[in-house]
Amino acid sequence: MLGVKTFHLTITSVTGAQFDGAAESATVPGSAGEMTILSNHEPLVTTLKSGRITVRNSGENKTFDIESGVLECSGGGRVTVLL
Repeated sequence: MLGVKTFHLTITSVTGAQFDGAAESATVPGSAGEMTILSNHEPLVTTLKSGRITVRNSGENKTFDIESGVLECSGGGRVTVLL
């Protein structure tokens, strides 16, 4: 069985990093609606609205409540969320 593809996710705010590691998916409250980011997502920059980010990896979920933010999917399997 092939391994699940992951990407590097960083969630950070002015107080420091909230999450910095591998993720299989991240569901975020985009300004235009909820979206799920997977490995090899197309490059994207979008604003985030108040809600919850859910990060999934190895069968575990971590959640982060946010007020607003910006998400960037860049090449090379990196996703950055600035809160």
